[in-house]
Amino acid sequence: MNYQLLQEYWWLLISVLGSLLVFMLFVQGGQSMIPQMKEEQREDMIYTIAHRWELTFTVLVTFGGAFFASFPLFYSTSFGGAYWIWMLILFGFVVQAVSFKYRLSDGNILGRKLYDIFLFINGILAPLLLGGAVSTFFFGSDFTVEKTNLTDAAAPVISQWGDWHGLEVLLDWRVVMFGLMVLFLTRVQANLWFLNQVKDENTAEWNRKQLRVNAPVFVVLFLATTAVLLTTGSYETTGLHEFQWVDNKYLNNFIAMPAALISFLLGTLMVLYAVFAALFRKSRKGIWFSGLGTVLVVLSLFWVAGYNDTPYYPSYADMESSLTIYNSSSSEFTLKTMSVVSLAIPFVLAYIAWVWYKLTK
Repeated sequence: MNYQLLQEYWWLLISVLGSLLVFMLFVQGGQSMIPQMKEEQREDMIYTIAHRWELTFTVLVTFGGAFFASFPLFYSTSFGGAYWIWMLILFGFVVQAVSFKYRLSDGNILGRKLYDIFLFINGILAPLLLGGAVSTFFFGSDFTVEKTNLTDAAAPVISQWGDWHGLEVLLDWRVVMFGLMVLFLTRVQANLWFLNQVKDENTAEWNRKQLRVNAPVFVVLFLATTAVLLTTGSYETTGLHEFQWVDNKYLNNFIAMPAALISFLLGTLMVLYAVFAALFRKSRKGIWFSGLGTVLVVLSLFWVAGYNDTPYYPSYADMESSLTIYNSSSSEFTLKTMSVVSLAIPFVLAYIAWVWYKLTK
């Protein structure tokens, strides 16, 4: 496997991890509805997600670790420069871990309601900020990259950011809309999950009622986000560090990559079918259609963001600083070594599936 294939292979693995992470965010979606839950039903629903938040966090850490190992320039640029966003995300997950640990413990002197508020905060922040962070793969960020800075003893920093260090993206309505779309997707997924896991009919009716609100909001945001994405232009590489502007770049990518287009359309139909089946057929198995559909859609988005000569992290401050899977990856030796290690991934996934099964019993 040559160097280029290795780079494309690792972007594929990043895509898989990113799509699994978005699916697992249904835990946060459930937390975001805690204030709306009826007292007598709350514990049953929270119980079904309390045993799975660790898997969400594990996938997030693995996703970040894989990015660090395979595309270290992205890791140093985004995590090192846009640190306010990532610090807020990590803060939300720390609050989540503490809350699930102590909300029902015998020594809890702060009260369950306070920890429920913390869970609610994580339920809102995590999908909103993670969705916004992923949207910068398409809409860009305010940074410049200069590798020769490493020889400057006074300021050996590769990337430079604006004064807001990544928070400026929150002023971009497209980023906010993308984040809200992910938030309402997680709420839809959570309703479908609760329907599958909690057999009480009153709880099922409550979730269908919530789904009648969350699903239409998600569909509107999804259609609007898709329309914006398909009409958004971006850069195209003409060399390792040479770019040109292309209108409707992501629409062109879908057309150039039929697999991505099929994955996107099939995944969308599966999510819509899951909602339809839950509302009109009283089905309790919609989470599996919606979950697989979500994975397929997110996979396709990662593909159009990084393949077909597209920078997956465009810079609107300096076009030539944009990051591609070719100019930001680890060395060929590192990618080859990690590719051998990646052969263990099916066993890891099998273990996660086994743990999931045991927790469901």
